[in-house]
Amino acid sequence: MDVLFNGQGTESSILMTMFAMATAAILSLAITKVYQLTFQGERYSQSFVHTIIIMSVVVSVVMNVVSNNAGVAFGLFAIFSLIRFRSAVTDAKDIAYIFFGLCVGMTAGLYQISLAIVLTVFSCLVLFLLYKFDYGRGKDTQILKITVPENLNYEDLFNDILDKYTEYNVLRQVETTNLGTMILYTFAIRNKISTKDHDLLNAIRERNANLKVSLSYLQSKN
Repeated sequence: MDVLFNGQGTESSILMTMFAMATAAILSLAITKVYQLTFQGERYSQSFVHTIIIMSVVVSVVMNVVSNNAGVAFGLFAIFSLIRFRSAVTDAKDIAYIFFGLCVGMTAGLYQISLAIVLTVFSCLVLFLLYKFDYGRGKDTQILKITVPENLNYEDLFNDILDKYTEYNVLRQVETTNLGTMILYTFAIRNKISTKDHDLLNAIRERNANLKVSLSYLQSKN
């Protein structure tokens, strides 16, 4: 059942505000726990995790203040005008988690506690299931760099190898290296399911006089 503030004194107002803050803090802890469990990069930022919690708590107080004055619409404007980041948030999922924390804080600040709980539980469940079943995952794209002696440089040198081991390949860049004695090819490729990285690299090394070949992933392999 939603907890509603009826304006009966300052003490009651403070207690209700503290209750809303505590609710926002607890629910944002659940949000950040799901964020940590489902994070797929190399390392998440502890500061980012703390930011979600702090923003949720602060927003719950801001919503409590503005809802009794200028109205919720002005409150929303004030809240989002306060948000500034020293560095840009480039991951769309991170932006979604920030918005998630804000929504929970706003809902708790309006004393819609049961709604805030339902929002948190349902959204966390959806986020975890998306992670668990790897929904919407694209195929890994790799960057293949091949060094070739200048005297072996000719067009379509690796086409037959790439056609055999990859389902997609495109030449992105050609540049000279080692004072012009070597040529560096850069390909964007997508391996066939049956392809092993070492098989592809060994086939290329047989063709490029055993010079340097590197293979890196644009997306992490999980």
